[in-house]
Amino acid sequence: MSEIIIYKTKDRKTQIEVKFENESVWLTQQQMAELFGQTKQNISLHVNNCFKDKELIKKSTVKESLTVQKEGSRTVKRKLEYYNLDVIISVGYRVKSVQGTQFRQWATERLKNFLIDGIAINERRLEQKNKEIEVLHDGIRILSRAIEDKVNESEEFSWLHQFSIGLQLLDDYDHETLDTSGRHLKNSIYPSLLEYMELVEQLRPEFNSAVFGREKDEGFDSAISQIKFGFGDKDVYPTIEEKAAMLLYLIVKNHAFVDGNKRIAAACFLLFLKKNRLLFNAENQTIISNEALASLTLFVAASKADEMETVKKLLISILNRSLK
Repeated sequence: MSEIIIYKTKDRKTQIEVKFENESVWLTQQQMAELFGQTKQNISLHVNNCFKDKELIKKSTVKESLTVQKEGSRTVKRKLEYYNLDVIISVGYRVKSVQGTQFRQWATERLKNFLIDGIAINERRLEQKNKEIEVLHDGIRILSRAIEDKVNESEEFSWLHQFSIGLQLLDDYDHETLDTSGRHLKNSIYPSLLEYMELVEQLRPEFNSAVFGREKDEGFDSAISQIKFGFGDKDVYPTIEEKAAMLLYLIVKNHAFVDGNKRIAAACFLLFLKKNRLLFNAENQTIISNEALASLTLFVAASKADEMETVKKLLISILNRSLK
């Protein structure tokens, strides 16, 4: 999360929009030129020398940001490089700017305030989260006991038992104890690309779309191939459950089709489980309902890239519990 604060020089002749993000302040070369009363070319020279002399590392002190601005009747998008306080201070010393010293003092004080406020907010959030987890855990424990008691007392409440797995999943999610690996380590059976594409063709008449299943790129082939990856004799995804979870995730996220990515991903997920004899349980019932399949696929689609591991763990945990 970033925040913008206006900085004004002591003579009030210059004011700059300063970005606060990742516990630092950030300015563009143009903003540094305005701050130090220098040309942009001169600032660029000093910035480059700062990295050339290995005074600072570019990767950790520079970041790109997309800006959108109006130029006449046009809306123009540009990528700008922002430099953190370390670079700003270094350039300030190189141009021997009094304003650079004043800005450093101002920025340091603001950062200290941000840090103090941030710690206080995070502590309050952590305390609140811990309370929520404690309440949820107590609630699940009480409800689980109630389910057991009612099931023992009367068949009238036996339906409650159906939800015990879902409650346990919620508990595992909040306590970060979701399963990281599946249970079936046997050799996997991989449907061929042709089998997957035949499945897509079978789905096509079900949907009124001229572009359903039309490939945009090689993302689909990549998704079905990636779950086979390994190093020597060791698979990247050792169990069938892990492979199935990643297959669903990758097809949804690769977005290789013009239309139908989620529907195709869900169908391929089922085909993979069927080929590996895990689609049905011992009672010959499907291990996942239509509603659950739709919900999980939408859950994958709505997830962010940095949430992939959590999504994978949840999918694996659901398959593990369904296959007990």
